[in-house]
Amino acid sequence: MRHFEETNREEVLFEGRIIRVHVDDVTLENGQPAKREVVDHPGGVSVACLTDQNELIFVRQFRYPYKEELLELPAGKLERGEDPFEAMKREQREETGTTGKNYVSLGNVYPTPGYCGEIIRLWACRVDQETGELHLDPDEFLQNLRIPLDQAVDMVLRNEIPDSKTQIGILKTAKLVERGLL
Repeated sequence: MRHFEETNREEVLFEGRIIRVHVDDVTLENGQPAKREVVDHPGGVSVACLTDQNELIFVRQFRYPYKEELLELPAGKLERGEDPFEAMKREQREETGTTGKNYVSLGNVYPTPGYCGEIIRLWACRVDQETGELHLDPDEFLQNLRIPLDQAVDMVLRNEIPDSKTQIGILKTAKLVERGLL
């Protein structure tokens, strides 16, 4: 049996530069009415950039919703209609000053399926070239760090990296390296 909900009405509460928020009246599979609060987001991309020394390149930046600095793999928001693979390579160049080779898709992540439609597309690659030049947005402030892959896995297991896309990117990259596929 397939589960479903039928949308009957959508009321837009907010439409901003990045997100759109709406409350929908739905009919559940048992025929009962319900409300769903939804955040529409254009999606994002992230990349695990692995050096020849098996170090991952991270960014450390302040994340306002949590009021703290987070350690993350390079990532960014998709512009509407933008090709995710090209967006990921753009974010890699802008945030790490590197380009990659041997890109491998790590699949998609649905970070908050209870209320948000965001999908984050993940990749891993080997670093090909390093210019060291960052091209950050005017409101973007970050620091690059290099952490050995094995240490990054341990950090995930010790709950030192709370960001979900980063955890998944690290663990999938480690498995690919272990299998000789990256």
